[in-house]
Amino acid sequence: MTELSPPPVLPRAARVATWIVFALCGFAVGMWVVHIPVIERATGVSHTALGALLLVLGGSALIGMQVTGPLADRFGHPRVVSVAGVLVGVAVVLPGFAANWWTLGLALAAFGFFNGSLDVAMNAHAVVVERAYPRPIMAAFHAMWSIGGAIAAVVGAAVLGAGVPTLVSLGGTGALCIVVSLLVRRYLLDSSNEAAEETTEEAKPTRTPARVVWLLGLLAFALMLSEGVANDWAALYLRDGLGTSESTAALAYGSFAVAMTVGRFATDRVAALAGPVAVVRYGSGLAALGLAIASLAPWVPLSLCGWALFGLGLSGGVPQLFTAAGNLDKRASGALMARVVGVGYVGLLAGPAIIGGLAHWVPLNVAFLLPLALCVVAVVFAPVMKPRG
Repeated sequence: MTELSPPPVLPRAARVATWIVFALCGFAVGMWVVHIPVIERATGVSHTALGALLLVLGGSALIGMQVTGPLADRFGHPRVVSVAGVLVGVAVVLPGFAANWWTLGLALAAFGFFNGSLDVAMNAHAVVVERAYPRPIMAAFHAMWSIGGAIAAVVGAAVLGAGVPTLVSLGGTGALCIVVSLLVRRYLLDSSNEAAEETTEEAKPTRTPARVVWLLGLLAFALMLSEGVANDWAALYLRDGLGTSESTAALAYGSFAVAMTVGRFATDRVAALAGPVAVVRYGSGLAALGLAIASLAPWVPLSLCGWALFGLGLSGGVPQLFTAAGNLDKRASGALMARVVGVGYVGLLAGPAIIGGLAHWVPLNVAFLLPLALCVVAVVFAPVMKPRG
């Protein structure tokens, strides 16, 4: 009997499936974030202890990224994305069972590890899907992550307001992750064929220059550190620096986040017209200008415009960097992606803490000179994005 092979996955179906995976990852992280105050109270941990436990989450995510990258190259992106999504669904429930600091620490270590795994696997797969298209589509995937987080904020507020137990709401989140991860598996593209073709075509495979990988990582570090600063310090600066109310101060992060999401939906078209180097170079320059306006403006509306420009400028850079890393070598795209994403993630985690340390010595708007300078560094080193080979 002739064995029937499964029908090939169409790029459009893979694109939609990847949108769903990114949104699902953002939703899972968002549901954990909105439940942090409730879980902190239930476990009785202090703010200081919670801060340390969040570092555990970040550290385990970094480990998960480095472990999963090579696995994605070896076993195929669809399989690893699906498995990682299922494990995120299991792990997101665990904080709901935590009763003290050490059980919460174990829960966050597991959630961080598997979330980092999914982060690298889905980004590596997104590069494969983008290669099947005649134009850039990477930034829209990252926009879907933001959309997932926004949906989680709305859903989380609703379930918390209704008094739904934490274990129930996180359990529902986990079940959704598991079911969706299993359903989308058949619509994800397998990169093993194109990797094999590349190996066959090249009699003497060339080694990816480590310098290029580290430069891409440096750019990711610079831009993601800047993003982390906006996430944690924008509202505080507006409240303390310009003397606004808490509700008005929240608009600073809101303007940044909305501009970043909108910018990511628009970035793909810009990248198709101008190229990735221009997106990183001019986007980083716009981000530096926006942060300068935000930190120097004496009026709230002008400062909000600055935060919006900051978000718009940063919106397209990181997706282009991830695409560049994944395209350096199709045979090792997962491992290369893990290095660049991991270095960038260090910046995202370290940025808020570094600014907090600087703020003990200088005014907060002076401390913002660090991310501003890093945006200028990204402008200078943007040519590393030029395609090779």
